[in-house]
Amino acid sequence: MEQPKVVFNQKQNPEFFKLVTKRVNDYFQESKTSRHANFAMKFKSVIILLLYFIPLSYLIFGDVTSVGMQYGLWTIAGLGMVGIGLTIMHDANHGAYSSKKWVNDMMGGTLNLVGAYNVNWKIQHNVFHHTYTNIVGYDEDIRKTIIRFTPKHPYKAFHKFQAFYISILYMIFPFVWIVSKDFDQYARFSKQNLYERMGRSNRKALLEIIVIKVLYWPTTLMLPIYASHFGYGHTLAGFFMHHFISGIILALATQPAHVGDDMQYFVSTDNDGNMENSWAVHQVITTANFAENSPFITWCFGGLNYQIEHHLFPTVCHVHYPEISKIVKQTCAEFDLPYKSHRTFFDALMSHYGQLHKLGLKVA
Repeated sequence: MEQPKVVFNQKQNPEFFKLVTKRVNDYFQESKTSRHANFAMKFKSVIILLLYFIPLSYLIFGDVTSVGMQYGLWTIAGLGMVGIGLTIMHDANHGAYSSKKWVNDMMGGTLNLVGAYNVNWKIQHNVFHHTYTNIVGYDEDIRKTIIRFTPKHPYKAFHKFQAFYISILYMIFPFVWIVSKDFDQYARFSKQNLYERMGRSNRKALLEIIVIKVLYWPTTLMLPIYASHFGYGHTLAGFFMHHFISGIILALATQPAHVGDDMQYFVSTDNDGNMENSWAVHQVITTANFAENSPFITWCFGGLNYQIEHHLFPTVCHVHYPEISKIVKQTCAEFDLPYKSHRTFFDALMSHYGQLHKLGLKVA
């Protein structure tokens, strides 16, 4: 049975988004600041790309003199992959990196270099997640899996242990993506003609996915194995560790913003798909910030600790979130809307794992 189209209630608090948008636009105009990447962001991008490609290149072409050095290089490359995922490709695929489409396409394509298809990411993230945040059955980020992310998902006995095994799943998630997820999404997205919205035919999308996989595995695994002085076992272990590191950090940097003990989860309010709130209000009440006073977290997580600002203004580069958060927070207060923010990253993690534990109980 086809799901009804979601319709947000534009009569509910219509002035909120108009006012907060005007204030944010005024901020950029009055401060003569571009909404896109500044010099600091561009410099950060160079550092992150070097962090990823230099260790991988050294594993292939350099003189790796010890097993410890080999594992160290894999670790650094894993951190570089995190930076690409949280910072460069994320801003670019939202159109926030630059006012020039070709720059966004190029920087957004860095996701392809780490084995995942950026067009699928755009569909999953921009079309489904940002439009239908935390709406069960529509938001791709909370699709039915062996994790019960919301009270709306059916309960299974094994969910009792999900707060313990989820970290393992987070670690192996990059493998799922580089092995099977792109093909699984292709099977679903092609039937919905979603690639046409991205300017691609289904055939071209499939070809691009295949090319990405064919290039990724030899360059990232086979060549390091061939070049290694210490046998394929250590190289395989380093390859897995590289992805484990990126997987757990990527997940813990993003999931607490939407799955926590103070989040709201929605299904359509009636059979016609009508929602109680407007889109903008919906974004505010289904997201949470954390560690707003930590420049280190903001730098490392690509500003995704300012999730409320990101969901309201996804086409604004994350380097501006700390400033516009003051505007958003003030406007939320004026409209009596909750502005949820955890003081520290640790508080956000406790909320996330606490909610997973609660949802693992049958009564939840």
